[in-house]
Amino acid sequence: MTTEHLWCGRNVLVVDGSTVSMTDTVENQKAYPQPKSQKAGCGFPIAKIGVIFSLVTGAAVALVIDVMNTHDIKLARQLYQFLKPLDILIGDRAFCAYADIVAIQKLDCDVVFRKHQSRPTSMRKGKIVGDCDKIVTWNKPKVCPKGLSLDEFEALPQTITVREIYYYIVIPGFRTGRVSLITTLLEPTTYSTLEIVRLYGQRWDVELDLRHLKTTLGMDVLRCKTPSMIRKEIYVYLLAYNLLRSLMWSSGTTHGTPPLRLSVQGTRHHLNNFIPQLLAASSTEVEQIYHTLLKVIAHKVVPERPGRSEPRVRKRRPKAYPLMTKSRHEFREQLQTA
Repeated sequence: MTTEHLWCGRNVLVVDGSTVSMTDTVENQKAYPQPKSQKAGCGFPIAKIGVIFSLVTGAAVALVIDVMNTHDIKLARQLYQFLKPLDILIGDRAFCAYADIVAIQKLDCDVVFRKHQSRPTSMRKGKIVGDCDKIVTWNKPKVCPKGLSLDEFEALPQTITVREIYYYIVIPGFRTGRVSLITTLLEPTTYSTLEIVRLYGQRWDVELDLRHLKTTLGMDVLRCKTPSMIRKEIYVYLLAYNLLRSLMWSSGTTHGTPPLRLSVQGTRHHLNNFIPQLLAASSTEVEQIYHTLLKVIAHKVVPERPGRSEPRVRKRRPKAYPLMTKSRHEFREQLQTA
């Protein structure tokens, strides 16, 4: 990665949370219980994952696993250790908390978060530095938030200075009308309003990265039967995903194609087709086959579709099977006594 791939000379990371389902076993249920709203024997264990992705390469940088009812921000606090000085972290409104902004700044990093809905937006206060752009002072919360110890809460500064930007989305099909951002990038001459808005617009890439992990590669439903193997299975998926991203990066930089415009699914198919040749090749032939693979991957470019809007519906109907409303053991007893 060179400076031309960076945003204003800085590395940008994106954080988000998601869930994964797994095989219904006693061990998995004990470690990652199913939702309480589901009856015993009718649900599956679910784990919550928090992931940091690179905005430049799309690769997964770090991942943590916890039970389903863990808040995204609690997972993120376990991921801050993987940040490096001068990194910029992007996240949605779930991560925009006073204590977390302070913690990230202590690591010599900056944030671009969407402002939490509990904080009102008023352009009457603060120093105006541009259109819909101002520098404001946030006061320390009066009550210790959940997830912080009393010592950690007392160590927080009384105030912090942040930059608040708000703008409107007028693209047909987009559900959000007004967006308010909070960032610690305070220099308007170095980081313009428009550049920050465009940067946050790329936050959606993390949703696509999670979709590639869970849907394209199949991590949505895990198959292992014990918690230790579940964790190993997740990390195997990460290794496979990062291998594909590495191939896409090498292919794009070698053949002059933006790596993020290449197809993850296409790269996966090409790699699967080339694996038998790579295994059968001699040491002198491997490099030639590898370069051929990169050339083939570079031709699978995803077209640009700015402002794309698609309905969140499914065309294919599910099979007309009744849902399980009691445990399989109870169903068997009912059939035997019928």
